[in-house]
Amino acid sequence: MRNVVTKLIATLMLATLAQTAAAQYPNKTIRLVVPFPAGSATDTVARILGNGLSASLGQQVIVENKAGADGALAATEVVKAAPDGYTMLVATNSPMAAVPALRKQPPYDPIRDFTPISMIGRYTFFLYANAQLPVNNIAELIAYAKANPGKLAYATGNTTGIVATAQILSLAGDLKMLHVPYKGEPAAVIDLVSNRVQLMISTPFTAGVHAAEGKLKMLAITLPSRSALAPDVPTFAEAGIKGFSVQSWAALYAPANLPAELLTRLNTAVNAVLNRADIKEQLDQKQFLVQGSTAEALGAFTKEQAATYVKILRDAGVQPE
Repeated sequence: MRNVVTKLIATLMLATLAQTAAAQYPNKTIRLVVPFPAGSATDTVARILGNGLSASLGQQVIVENKAGADGALAATEVVKAAPDGYTMLVATNSPMAAVPALRKQPPYDPIRDFTPISMIGRYTFFLYANAQLPVNNIAELIAYAKANPGKLAYATGNTTGIVATAQILSLAGDLKMLHVPYKGEPAAVIDLVSNRVQLMISTPFTAGVHAAEGKLKMLAITLPSRSALAPDVPTFAEAGIKGFSVQSWAALYAPANLPAELLTRLNTAVNAVLNRADIKEQLDQKQFLVQGSTAEALGAFTKEQAATYVKILRDAGVQPE
C-alpha cells in the first residue's frame, strides 16, 4: 500500500511540475533544428517561421543547422532532447519519410519518437538542367539519356531529390545516369551551374537565380499543377511522366511525450504565425505554399507519407541499405 501511495504522490508531483513548466513557457531560448545547411530552402523557411515565433511567444527563437545523413543527424538530436518545447525539428519528408524507407535499421521511428506539432507547407521543386545540355524538354532528355547511357550525372542535395529522381528514371524507362549526392542543395547547385553535373531536382530558393540568368533550364515542376513562377514549365504528367507522386513538405515536430499543454500552445502559435500576411508574403516570394494544420492531421499525414515512400522506392527498385 505504501508503494502505491508513493507512486501516486510521485505521479502527482511530476504532473504539477509539468503544469508549472507549461505555465512558465517559454522562459529561455527556443531552438529550431534544421536538417540542412544555411542557405537551403528549409533553412530559409525555418528562419522566417522562427522570426514570427519569436514575436508571438515573446522569446528568442534560434535556428541551428545540423546537416548530414539526409536529415537523420538533426532528427536524432531532437529525438534525444527533452520534450519541453525548447528543442524542435523543422522537418521535411527527408528525415520523416525517406530516411526510414531508405535504411534497413533507421536511427529513429518517425511516428513513435516524435510529437507532431503542425504542418508548415509544401515546397516547389523543378527539374533543372545545365544550359549546355542539348535538351529543352523531358521528351528530349529521355531520348538523349537513352542514346548516351551513363554519360549524364544528376545531383541530389536532399532525399526529395533522391526519391524523386529515382521515380522519374524508373517511370521514364529505367534511364541510366550517374548519381552524385551532396549534403545540401547550395553546393550541388554550384556544380550544376559549372556543368560538373547536368541535372538536379531543386527549389527556386537555390537554383532560381541561375535559371533567371540563363545558366540553367527548367524542364518540369514536381507539383501537380504549374507555378505562377514559371507558367511555361509543365508538370511531369504533362511532360509524359505519368504516375509521378513525390511530395516535398515541411512540418514542425518536438520529441515524443511533449505535454499536451505545450502542444496546444505551440500549435496555436505556429498557425497564428503562418496566417500572418507578412509571413505568407515572405514565403510566397520563395514559392513555398503555406499550409498549417492540427497536430492530429500532421500525425496522420506523417504515417501516410512513411508508407508512400516505402512504395515509391520499392517500385523504383531502390533497396534499403
